[in-house]
Amino acid sequence: MESRSVPPGPYRATKLWNELTTSFRAGMPLRKHRQHFKKYGNCFTAGEAVDWLYDLLRNNSNFGPEVTRQQTIQLLRKFLKNHVIEDIKGRWGSENLDDNSQLFRFPANSPLKTFPRRHPELRKHSMENFSKDNDSVFKLRNLSRRTPKKLGLHLSQENTEKMNCEIINEDQENSVGNREISKEDVEEVWRYIILIYLQTILGVSSLEEVINPKQVIPQYIMYNMTSTSKHGIVILQDKSDDLPHWVLSAMKCLANWPRSNDMNNPAYAGFERDVFRTIADYFLDLPEPLLTFEYYELFVNILGLLQPHLERVAIDALQLCCLLLPPPNRRKLQLLMRMISQMSQNVDMPQLHDAMGTRSLMICTFSRCVLCCAEEVDLDELLASRLVSFLMDHHQEILQVPSYLQTAVEKHLDYLKKGHIKNPGDGLIVSLPTYSYCKQISAREFDEQKVSTSQAAIGELLENIIKNKSLPLKEKRKKLKQFQKEYPLIYQKRFPNTESEATLFGDKPTIKQPMLSLRKPKFRSLRY
Repeated sequence: MESRSVPPGPYRATKLWNELTTSFRAGMPLRKHRQHFKKYGNCFTAGEAVDWLYDLLRNNSNFGPEVTRQQTIQLLRKFLKNHVIEDIKGRWGSENLDDNSQLFRFPANSPLKTFPRRHPELRKHSMENFSKDNDSVFKLRNLSRRTPKKLGLHLSQENTEKMNCEIINEDQENSVGNREISKEDVEEVWRYIILIYLQTILGVSSLEEVINPKQVIPQYIMYNMTSTSKHGIVILQDKSDDLPHWVLSAMKCLANWPRSNDMNNPAYAGFERDVFRTIADYFLDLPEPLLTFEYYELFVNILGLLQPHLERVAIDALQLCCLLLPPPNRRKLQLLMRMISQMSQNVDMPQLHDAMGTRSLMICTFSRCVLCCAEEVDLDELLASRLVSFLMDHHQEILQVPSYLQTAVEKHLDYLKKGHIKNPGDGLIVSLPTYSYCKQISAREFDEQKVSTSQAAIGELLENIIKNKSLPLKEKRKKLKQFQKEYPLIYQKRFPNTESEATLFGDKPTIKQPMLSLRKPKFRSLRY
């Protein structure tokens, strides 16, 4: 089944659901089955449905190869609950489905989800904000400003003055007839510039119904751009909004495992699993996801850029969107992504789950506390997993401060000060980002590249185990034996024979020497 990418736009999660149910109904093979001495036609087993849908999701660019079989079962349960499928006796509405031989079929008509109608006044207001006439989308002066909640984001007078001075203090001594730039002007220019850049990067004609300009709080952006450590991590002035000390200590412990941490760790089996559960419980108990409920539609739309030939666009779009977050949320996201990324790449990390690898466990555990809709959405888990997987791989670039944004704001304010433009939202003086798109490749070529990239990464993991001098010899043998069991072809390529393996450990090759071949003596006859 060809995978189609749902374009950016409102209600993208609903569009994805409708496309998925349509593809499943059209492509799922149907045949006769026997159950309890009775034959049923045009049906399928739950196990067959899991196999087929699992393959579809992993090869669909909207979801990707990180989809697990358990997530596929959960989605089929949603199908049963929403009457996309029914059991062989016509029952539906529950989530009673497992990976077994139970029989199911399609109803006469599988329902598609309808798009919710927006309130007329909200739509009218949105159209006014996003129109292209003289009172254009970004005439932000007339928008009511939402002041930041009590989040410890007290933009101190010192910090605000520093920002204003950096931007508007150039040539102040020689600017006789220049316009005075107010704090409100600076804030509205920040809002205007980031929305213009975001619209351009997403490649949409309008941001209507994706994000409302009111949702963009300039104070958050300015704080996230300036109040950072040397590593780019947001520094909060009010420590009550920060992660509790015990959570930070636990995260540091696992991120740096097993080297050092700031806790006196008890030495007992399963300690690292207890620490992990402590961190997971904290993040799962947060009142809303780190990307917030109000930005759900925005981030879901960016998920449609997560394709091999649009990777650069997705990184730049996520970089801007993460600047919109409240500073405490951005800080938590930065620290969480750094921890789970380091844990996933740590060859010394003990197994934290009996059935899942570390990377899969990280994605499965933290996806819903990163992205989630305020109302239950059936594809939430799959969409969140896709986004968290991408964030893990590119978090350093996505969560850094883009210097070009500061430059664009400075230039725009300079033109405003000199009178070249009258209002903060009038015209765009700075150049917009341009993208040269790579040639789109076929699904087969993408799979081949994906396999080669994965093998290179696994090969690098093997080299790390081999070259790890701090690893005891017995432990190294154990890890290599486990690696050989999991990836025999890659191991054989690295150690083609027993001599190459023996060289690593300084052992003598266990090759039996060929036995001496004794010739039969020829006896001469005694007769003459």
